Amino acid sequence: MNPSALNLIALSIFAMTVTTILGPLIHLSPAVPAIATFTILGIVTLDSFTWQGRGGTIALDWLASFSPAHRARVARHEAGHFLVAQQLGIPVTGYTLSAWEAFRQGQPGLGGVQFDTQELDTQLQAGKLSVQLVDRYCTVWMAGGVAETLAYDSVEGGGDDLQKLRMTLAQLRLPNSEIQQKERWASLQAKNLLQQNQDAYDALVTAMEARKPIAECRQLLQEHLTVN
Repeated sequence: MNPSALNLIALSIFAMTVTTILGPLIHLSPAVPAIATFTILGIVTLDSFTWQGRGGTIALDWLASFSPAHRARVARHEAGHFLVAQQLGIPVTGYTLSAWEAFRQGQPGLGGVQFDTQELDTQLQAGKLSVQLVDRYCTVWMAGGVAETLAYDSVEGGGDDLQKLRMTLAQLRLPNSEIQQKERWASLQAKNLLQQNQDAYDALVTAMEARKPIAECRQLLQEHLTVN
């Protein structure tokens, strides 16, 4: 089952437990938490089969968006992807900072930075992957988690990024030891690029938090990177 659905089920069970305990104190009928819980479980089931869990993802992301700390972390994560992609010549076509924004734009998942992957997709379909191209994408995929680590000494996001990296490297039929080595190498490359362009990165974070247009974000990076 989708992790978001599991989280909602856990929340509903927790809420039912709390209301069952506190219900007699506030003269709440036992039927109320039971009905509410079964309703939530029904919605979660419908969401899992109809929307593949996207409704639960959006709901949980919406709740998290009330935290300024969470919003700041997401912006720093996505700005890491953006800056490193710009530096490595991978076109950025757009970005969102929440699942709701992504849903409104007709995109799957939690949102994030969107890249032009035409060259990578073409090579994947042909079964002939360029090592240089894979290295560039691996560095970009690792950049979000690296950006979080530099700012917070921990990573909360990036699971999808890591999955993309591993699935792509699997196309090269690399053993697990080499895949792990490539992850570390890509993380180090991303870290170097972010640290070398700290001013540009900070300016990009501010621009993305303000939802500046993609063209303006690109121009801002070009200006800062030129100065640096």
